[in-house]
Amino acid sequence: MERTHSAGPALGAPAVRLEGMAKVTGTARYAFEHTPAGAAYAWPVAATVPCGRVTEVHVNEALSEPGAVAVLTHVNAPRLGECEDPILWVLQDDRVPHRGWCVALAVADTPEAACAMAAAVRVEYETWEPDTVLTADHPGLYACEEANGGAVGSRERGDFDASYGSAPVRIDATYTMGALHNHPMEPHAATAEWQGGALTVHDSSQGATTVQRMLAPLFGLEEERVTVISEHVGGGFGAKGTPRPQVVLAAMAARHTGRPVKLALPRAHMACAVGHRAPTIQRVRLGAGEDGVITALAHEVVTQTSKVKEFVEQAAVPARTMYTSPNSRTTHRVAALDVPTPSWMRAPGEASGMYALESAMDELAERAGLDPVELRVRNEPEVEPDSGKPFSSRQLIAALREGARRFGWYERDPRPRSRREGRLLIGTGVASSTYPVLMTASRAEARTEPGDVFRVRVNATDIGTGARTVLAQVAADALDVPLDRVSIDIGSSSLPAAPLAGGSSGTASWGWAVDKACRALRARLDEFGGEVPAAGLTAVADTSAELEKEAASPYAKHSFGAQFAEVQVDVDSGEARVRRLLGVFAAGRILNSRTAHSQFIGGMTMGLGMALLEGSTLDPVFGDFAERDLASYHVPACADLPRMEAHWLDEDDGRLNPMGSKGIGEIGIVGTAAAIGNAVYHATGVRFRELPLHPDRILAGLGRST
Repeated sequence: MERTHSAGPALGAPAVRLEGMAKVTGTARYAFEHTPAGAAYAWPVAATVPCGRVTEVHVNEALSEPGAVAVLTHVNAPRLGECEDPILWVLQDDRVPHRGWCVALAVADTPEAACAMAAAVRVEYETWEPDTVLTADHPGLYACEEANGGAVGSRERGDFDASYGSAPVRIDATYTMGALHNHPMEPHAATAEWQGGALTVHDSSQGATTVQRMLAPLFGLEEERVTVISEHVGGGFGAKGTPRPQVVLAAMAARHTGRPVKLALPRAHMACAVGHRAPTIQRVRLGAGEDGVITALAHEVVTQTSKVKEFVEQAAVPARTMYTSPNSRTTHRVAALDVPTPSWMRAPGEASGMYALESAMDELAERAGLDPVELRVRNEPEVEPDSGKPFSSRQLIAALREGARRFGWYERDPRPRSRREGRLLIGTGVASSTYPVLMTASRAEARTEPGDVFRVRVNATDIGTGARTVLAQVAADALDVPLDRVSIDIGSSSLPAAPLAGGSSGTASWGWAVDKACRALRARLDEFGGEVPAAGLTAVADTSAELEKEAASPYAKHSFGAQFAEVQVDVDSGEARVRRLLGVFAAGRILNSRTAHSQFIGGMTMGLGMALLEGSTLDPVFGDFAERDLASYHVPACADLPRMEAHWLDEDDGRLNPMGSKGIGEIGIVGTAAAIGNAVYHATGVRFRELPLHPDRILAGLGRST
């Protein structure tokens, strides 16, 4: 096989998704669409009390249903082994840590029969008084030692109290957000089958390697005897970043019944079973000189976790990166309540934390009499404030300037409530975005195949981001061949191990291994004069050594961006609608302009939902959430987004990875909610500090009755 110069799309080109045709024609098969012969169906039974223990499970009526196979409870379910994550410790004891916890599992010949069985299971409980409501002075609050991502819970530099007390310009504001849920289009689902003591599962997951690693000890198996397949995944947004109960329940039921078992969580169960963004109460204090330069910054976060496990979103961490802050205090305090366990939701920490910080920056700009863009420019740090490290690249000012130019920012009247069209108040707002560059060690394999094709194998996961297409482009670039000569296998634990799709780290992590394997294969091919020997050639790569060096990097690595929004607020109905959203991002080398644009506007869409539409209402009596379907949990539709633009700056950062790329999956959401909230203030002259900005909240702020 002769190596030729690439004639297909190179890195950066808008290559069409390789799996696009399979998805639009319905031939792409998702976890629940795999049906082994003799498969049974499972349906979970969720606890109906806020906390307590199960005293009795009555199953006779359920077992009399036509097609009934079995009912698993904590009494008869297979015993699990070591458990790294306690949310997977299902049906092992009688505890009920929160409403919605799985207390039984119905198994039947059809999904309809399983649903009927689950409804017929009757559970008796002993209950006790729940603790479900988060307040800023909750008696159970404690200082978090380590937040999500390994971030230190509290950090202090300089003397915040003295500096803030003497600052001529000060802001002290508290911003609150309720819980948010991921709600991917595909519910969490799994199909499990045991054969010869080995387990195979098709799981809706963001990382098959992680699921394999955690299932093996649960079921007392060597990892090689567990195969997890996640070839096509219908979204996750973080909710599928770690194994969830459905895959454990399906495997338990399959072992118990001796039949393959399929389980898809009902959407109503997802609100309690698969994580959510926890509510936060965030106090931000900014002290600045008359010139607007910040001398003191405090970002103090109060949030909640469950009594099952601790998860604390690192909402105060972005404040350690963003702006000049010689005197800083950033803390996280958490209360363990009788509520479902929070977890990752797209852009954890940055999305919620930057909403508060960027809203406070808007308030500081007004107090200091400065344009909000100019205020941010004046507070550009020379190095990362918290670590003292220089940035590998940072084009926040350039993104702000370019965004302002494209948006027509300086043409606005900066006075609040200065523009009106009939009953509509019009306003504009701006906010900055940031997200860290994250990478994890990965393996990959590249080999020659008959027909002048190169096959690349890596256990990456494509959750709708276009990852398999971009990885094929990385391979084609490294091999110097057209894209159509690359075949790629992803989404199975039988492939070379790779980290999960999360933290905007997937492409950077997998791509580094793919690039390394393909360049090694290309070198071997050159040794044979470009001719492939009869036995073929294979190259395997592992980036563990490279990532170990990265851990000691002297540089701070982040993506940055600027978000601009124009909104209209109806003074009669209180409805706020977005007219325009514009984002400009500096995120390293863009590897596929088509999929990147999709990622950016997808994130901005999620930010719009966070600002105006999405919200999960905690029931204080039961500790669960009222919105349990897509009719009541409102996500943005096309009509909510009349005009959206995403642009990026060329960024050549040679300190990242061989592709020069940063993650882009999450930075689009960061800053969007604050930009919209700031625009609502500019439109109305009323500062709203609680999300989402539903009409009743806006009407109340405007002094209008609902």
